[in-house]
Amino acid sequence: MGEPGKIAKQKSGFNKIYALQLATIFIGFIIFGFSENIKGPAIPRIQFDFMLNESQLGTLLSLNALGYLIACSFTGYLTRIWGIKAVTVVSFGLMALSGVFIFVSQQYALFSSSYFLMYIGNGMLEIGLAVLGARIFVKNTGMMMNLTHGFYGLSSTVAPLIATGLMKLTINGYTLDWRGMYMAVLMLSLIPIGFALVSKFPGDEVKHEDRVPMKTLLKDRVLWLMVLILSFGVVSELAVGGWLVNFLEKAYRWDTIMASGMLSAFFLCFALARLLLGPLTDRIGFVLSLIIFSGLSALCTFAAILGGEELAFLFAAAGVGIAMIYPTVMAFIAKRYPNSSDTAITIIVTLMGVGSVIGNYLIGGVIELVKGLSGGDSHEGLLAGLQAGYGVIGLCAALSSVAGVVLYIYLRRRKEII
Repeated sequence: MGEPGKIAKQKSGFNKIYALQLATIFIGFIIFGFSENIKGPAIPRIQFDFMLNESQLGTLLSLNALGYLIACSFTGYLTRIWGIKAVTVVSFGLMALSGVFIFVSQQYALFSSSYFLMYIGNGMLEIGLAVLGARIFVKNTGMMMNLTHGFYGLSSTVAPLIATGLMKLTINGYTLDWRGMYMAVLMLSLIPIGFALVSKFPGDEVKHEDRVPMKTLLKDRVLWLMVLILSFGVVSELAVGGWLVNFLEKAYRWDTIMASGMLSAFFLCFALARLLLGPLTDRIGFVLSLIIFSGLSALCTFAAILGGEELAFLFAAAGVGIAMIYPTVMAFIAKRYPNSSDTAITIIVTLMGVGSVIGNYLIGGVIELVKGLSGGDSHEGLLAGLQAGYGVIGLCAALSSVAGVVLYIYLRRRKEII
């Protein structure tokens, strides 16, 4: 009589733990989406307040991507020592703290340092959530990874509109502006800390001898091709959040609300793609999915640039393709490296961070270069520069698809298609 009750209790306990794990992941990605994509409407104001040109702005975004890169490089190690719970709590705490520092920053040095700290927290959070997802999503991996990252897309969809509204919000005669907006949003990071503290995370008990050594992983050509796919894909994805509003305001003279609305439309397409198209990746295969969706994003981006203002809606449509790259790569890693997902994720995401640093710097540099060659500060020169810079975003998506083709051919020859 006692045994069935014991089993039921264990089953109930397992469900509760899994629910807490899902809450930590889902809410974590919501916060992550907010922190990453409220910058779109804020960038022009930050640029004005600190008198930055496009090249300096690109450098700022690159330095912040460097903070993300540094965090990714050590978070996998901390995960093995502290466990994912501690890493997750610390990452949320750093993001909340950075919001306070951004709020009080009046000098550029303090602001850039605070922004850098926020990206340290972002990098730690991304590794922690990715590792957790790889460990608990053992069935329907592609669907669950895309569903999880769909929450990032949902929060990213409303992030620009929330940011725009908060920047105009006045409380007792004080307008929040971009500094107050950042603090208000980043303080939301305190919410998921509670779920993480009472949850239990799996996988930390994997024995050292069961893990694939880092040296062995680094010799795997598949891993390096995944680095290329993810690097080009993520540069294309993240650059939209930093440059689309700026592009539409300056190239087509859209107001902030219209430009932010287009960025929100991009992330709506982004979120819906992850929520609705995730099961397709399990059916048609992860590698083939990467080729198709990254190629789709490149086509939409180039068509939007060449088509002018009338085809600006294709900037948003590009979100359908680019949305699928990151979670599909994570699903691939979970399947190919089941006992060493934390190490593989750390390597791939860290090297991806290098690409992000170079990508943001390159976009800003291309804008300045082409602008100077095409008429300087005239509207025609600025438009040409912005189009060329945004063209880099489309090129990155195209290169991600090309790298996917190379990977597909390599795996097909070895009969290891996933």
